[in-house]
Amino acid sequence: MTSRLPAVGTSIFTRMTALANSVNAINLAQGFPGFEPDPLLAERLSYHASHGKNQYSPAAGVPELREQLAAKYGYRADTEITVTAGASEALFSAIANVVSPGDEVIIIEPAYDLYVPAVQLQGGIPVFVKMKYPGFSIDWQEVSDSITTRTRLILLNTPHNPTGKVLTAADISALEDIVSRHPQLLLVSDEVYEHILFDDREHLSPGSSPVLRERTFICNSFAKTYHITGWKTGYCLAPENLTRELRKVHQYITFCTFTPAQYALADYLESTTTHLALSEFYRKKKDLFLNALDTEVFRPLPSEGTFFQNLSYAHLSQQPDIDASILLTEKAGVASIPTSVFYADGTDHRILRFCFAKDDETLVEAAQRLNRAGRFL
Repeated sequence: MTSRLPAVGTSIFTRMTALANSVNAINLAQGFPGFEPDPLLAERLSYHASHGKNQYSPAAGVPELREQLAAKYGYRADTEITVTAGASEALFSAIANVVSPGDEVIIIEPAYDLYVPAVQLQGGIPVFVKMKYPGFSIDWQEVSDSITTRTRLILLNTPHNPTGKVLTAADISALEDIVSRHPQLLLVSDEVYEHILFDDREHLSPGSSPVLRERTFICNSFAKTYHITGWKTGYCLAPENLTRELRKVHQYITFCTFTPAQYALADYLESTTTHLALSEFYRKKKDLFLNALDTEVFRPLPSEGTFFQNLSYAHLSQQPDIDASILLTEKAGVASIPTSVFYADGTDHRILRFCFAKDDETLVEAAQRLNRAGRFL
């Protein structure tokens, strides 16, 4: 059988987690929180699972949850919000909805590993535009120059994984200018870290722009916000005409998602605003990790958002980052993700990505191990 994705194997996240487990290393590779969700949220899940909410939900999501999302974002619950099996399904459904064979899709690198395979499975052609190292800004002129009559979609991610960059008002303005000149263009915006921002930065979604909102699928998830990555519950916000078509794809991928979790999240959103404290919660985690780190060994790059911290070792060694990541896992006992895997051509800046969504003791121990790790590079 001919593979539809011949270049795709086991993901780096799975491989590094397996390696970390095999050598009993601290796993700062895979991006999942190392703590439990609010007991209230867990109680609501248990309540609904034991009170009859265990069958298929409506394909678009339970009305109670869509109403809470409508109140939060200002989209219409009935026609502009679709609950999905995590942000991954939202992203895949949006891409599958609009990309046809031969369509070009602009992917800004470094890029999360779901984007390219989702485009290729539709017969789309990825067109890569790299953020400018070392600041990881987006060159919008290069984006504009990459657009042809076949360009259908631009994929965005803010706050950005793995760099931690956040879109600014200038970025939104540049996007507005590009979209206004290309009527065929649509946007897919991955915003799963929207509530994790540092230094008083503001989350600026393309959906906040009247110009861009009518062209944008916003893909999001409760996973990173409420420490529930295993619940796989996300959502897509889009104008009615785009939502109508997205739901046609969604119904044949998952149809619906975890019903008792939807009811639990609806209750939780109605009764709490814990997401508003998330930036401060993670700022303390980031500061703790960096303050315990010897920056002569690993030099931190700015992180404006997400719960990831990139560390450079380029001043110590030119060892490829995949090799360095494996070596540090095996010898220093700390697992990370090499950032070259976020580039189609393997661009290697000698940077490793570390997840600081862990308890304080784990972060301090990981930093101490990394302080002794320079001799391995």
